[in-house]
Amino acid sequence: MSATLKPLVAEGPALTVDEVRRYSRHLIIPDVGMSGQRRLMNAKVLCVGAGGLGSPALMYLAAAGVGTLGIVEFDTVDESNLQRQIIHGQSDIGKSKALSAKEAISEINPYVNVVLHETRLDVDNVMEIFAQYDLIVDGTDNFATRYLVNDAAVLLKKPYVWGSIYRFDGQASVFWAEHGPCYRCLYPEPPPPGMVPSCAEGGVLGVLCASIGSIQTTEAIKLIAGIGEPLIGELIVYDALEMEYRKVKIRKDPACPICSDKPSQTELLPDYESFCGMLSDGAAEAATGSTIAVTELKAKMDSGEKFMLIDVREPGEFEIVRIPGSVLIPKQEFLNGSALEKLPQDIPIILHCKSGVRSAECLAVLKQAGFADATHVSGGVVAWVKQIDPALPIY
Repeated sequence: MSATLKPLVAEGPALTVDEVRRYSRHLIIPDVGMSGQRRLMNAKVLCVGAGGLGSPALMYLAAAGVGTLGIVEFDTVDESNLQRQIIHGQSDIGKSKALSAKEAISEINPYVNVVLHETRLDVDNVMEIFAQYDLIVDGTDNFATRYLVNDAAVLLKKPYVWGSIYRFDGQASVFWAEHGPCYRCLYPEPPPPGMVPSCAEGGVLGVLCASIGSIQTTEAIKLIAGIGEPLIGELIVYDALEMEYRKVKIRKDPACPICSDKPSQTELLPDYESFCGMLSDGAAEAATGSTIAVTELKAKMDSGEKFMLIDVREPGEFEIVRIPGSVLIPKQEFLNGSALEKLPQDIPIILHCKSGVRSAECLAVLKQAGFADATHVSGGVVAWVKQIDPALPIY
């Protein structure tokens, strides 16, 4: 099979007898062979995140014999991770995800050198960390980090393999500004705050992580070894319910401010949290002075104060866990206006969701409709469980 690009990594030293035995199924593939395996063993790959996408990517990159695997991860293992983050196990709960992943990799392949970066990736450290690697695999789940990864990769002229998952749908591509479009060519700006729920809010089918993560790993191996045709300029869209894969062409945007005009580094690396703001301007304004803590909510309940507590999450979430006395009116009913006729005019209204983002968006709707006494709960049901009733589950 002919390759469209030269191998990303030079060949490393010859394989030992033990390594030949380990990688024999690669070695007998003509397109990989000794040369391709030596490139894999000489490669340095950084995986941003050791979660849903990072788990299968790290495990298969290690099994494939990638010589150095870097892991950027600052979180700890939570029980809710185990449904999809298969690199971690029951005994790892509470442990650093980076350390847990390293221990799992050592069981898969002790020849792999694992480098841990137990920190949150940000403007101050991204260039230094990325510069140490040949290739980046992006396993992040938030827009701020995705744009940060893209911009740093463009600056450093490095390829990165991107993936995204939500419920039953997944996407994957390879972005390399030297040979095609970058992430901003596909998504010039993040979606409006609150428009696209995260996996924590909307859920994800666990096995979808393996489907997209394995595509990412395949693309990484192809780039390193210089085989096949990488997904540069193409987006894979996967629908698990229909078991359908589609390829969509992506064109380089000649007006892209990142990969076309090549502005200075200061312009490329702004405040990504603000750029991909969690709350819209209207929601942030509405929440100012109209936000209460779960301890305040509990005090109102204990005092017998009259108010209507509204849960704006989805029915499935309400079924998992709820704050006592809450009434379910999903966010969409606030956005289309149908919720307004269900609300009382004579008592205060208190809104909550899982973490406080959706309830702030609904609060903005109520403020615009004239409900001056409306407030929302900071931290939502998660804060309620952690601070008020730890016996309840967190999802």
